[in-house]
Amino acid sequence: MNSTAAPLPSAVAEKTPSASRRRLLGRLAMALVALGIVAWLTEFSWHAWHYEETDDAYIAGHLHLVSPQIDGRVTEVLVAENQSVKAGDVLARLDPLQTEIGVAKAQAGVAQTQAQQTEADAALAEARARVSQAAAQVDQTEAQLELARIDLDRNQRLLGTEKNGGAITQADFDKSRSAFDALRASVNAAQASLEAAKAGLQSAQARTKTAEAAAAAAQAELRDAQRELADTVIAAPADGRIGNKSVETGNRVKAGQTLFALAEPDPWIIANFKETQLARMHPGVAVEIAVDALPGQVLHGKIDSLAPASGAEFALLPPDNATGNFNKVVQRVPVKIVLDDDSRARFGARLRLGFSVVASVRVR
Repeated sequence: MNSTAAPLPSAVAEKTPSASRRRLLGRLAMALVALGIVAWLTEFSWHAWHYEETDDAYIAGHLHLVSPQIDGRVTEVLVAENQSVKAGDVLARLDPLQTEIGVAKAQAGVAQTQAQQTEADAALAEARARVSQAAAQVDQTEAQLELARIDLDRNQRLLGTEKNGGAITQADFDKSRSAFDALRASVNAAQASLEAAKAGLQSAQARTKTAEAAAAAAQAELRDAQRELADTVIAAPADGRIGNKSVETGNRVKAGQTLFALAEPDPWIIANFKETQLARMHPGVAVEIAVDALPGQVLHGKIDSLAPASGAEFALLPPDNATGNFNKVVQRVPVKIVLDDDSRARFGARLRLGFSVVASVRVR
């Protein structure tokens, strides 16, 4: 038994340094973990004190839903899914035959109304000439009537003298009276002709206005037909990229039907912060943005504006707190954040509308 128990002290001696090293390594690991936790808590506390953060944020931008203004059959589709386009680039074309016929009909209508307007203008000029002529005739006959009145008055005085050896005979006086009566009838006839000419002028003016209105209506119809012809060409409203393409050549489309979505290349951030986080936020405050699709990258920007109401107020069915079942819920307010030039230049092409982001606003 002594021979077998003799090696025990040396075996224990050999195992003791190894156990000590393990205990040392364990303590060192625990110390490192503790230091890491302290560093993390320090960083977390510092960040929480200096920043207000939310992950309820996403990339937003101008998204145009491109649709035709008229019904028609698609003859050409000139863009592909996800293709970049410039403002004014043709995206698709509709069959223009029907609208071309409409333009031709409208042009014929314009020509017809212009001819009618020319005829009405000529009639108006003629009616004005008749009025001028009738007015001159009235003036002439009134002058002759005045002269006849003077002669009649003079002859009446001379006739009265003739009874006592006067200068004219009764026959001469009767002639002057007859001439006066005839001229008075001529004046009345001239005035009646003037009134008739004026009535004709009014009628001609009415016809001219009718012709002008018809010409204006025909011009409007022509412009509308030309607009419809122009609407057979569907163009990009802005620079951007095509998405959600839902049309092919030969499709029959309706006015207002969405054929393409076009996303502009200058996005911004919409971050929904709690109302309790807004005390130190205002336009111009610096923001750090982490995009889920760009791990390890930090983008920079600033607050552009804060929404005038909470998101609940903009909802389709806002909550009615006066119904008696009120529960206080911290509201969130949309905050618009714009990226700085460097971030747009570096990452703008990789940003997509709807991407999730984490926004951290430096408030202290």
